This record gives sequence, structure tokens and C-alpha cells, in this order.
Amino acid sequence: MEMQPRDIINTCSTHYKTWKDEALKAETREEMKKFLNKAFFWLELQNNLLMLWTIENTMGNDTKIKEKIEKAQLNVNKKIADYASQVLKDLKQS
Repeated sequence: MEMQPRDIINTCSTHYKTWKDEALKAETREEMKKFLNKAFFWLELQNNLLMLWTIENTMGNDTKIKEKIEKAQLNVNKKIADYASQVLKDLKQS
């Protein structure tokens, strides 16, 4: 299922704001850094997903472009999996 730009922005912005707010409330520099990393992940993810959506919907008929989009989507999926793995580690530690 492909997300539409409005869904991408709503989802990523919500998570970005949540982690940014947590960073602003953090009591230690270490906590702030951890929360900011999560916030920036969501900002970067939003940018990547919107860029891929735009390219796919404007130039997606070209076979070479489709291949590049698929490779980029695999990279995005790997980043999401790495993020989820880190969140699970953090939950186990707390």
C-alpha cells in the first residue's frame, strides 16, 4: 500500500513533534541526544518518502527510474527496520 503525501506528512510530522518535545523536556544531554536522533529520523523519513513518491508519480514509467526507486525504497525500508530494532532495544533497557 502506497501512502499519499498527506498521510506521509501527518504520520512523520506527528512522530517528529513528539520526539522533539521529549528532547526539549529531557533532563540530561544524553537523553536529549537520544530524543533528537529519533526526531531527525522522522524528519529524514518524511523527506525521503515524499521525494520517492514525487519521482515515482512524475517519472515512474521509465524502467531505469523504476529500478532506482525500488532500490531507494529498499534503503528506506532498511532504515525503518533499523529504527524499529533500536526502539525495541531501548524498551528492553528501560
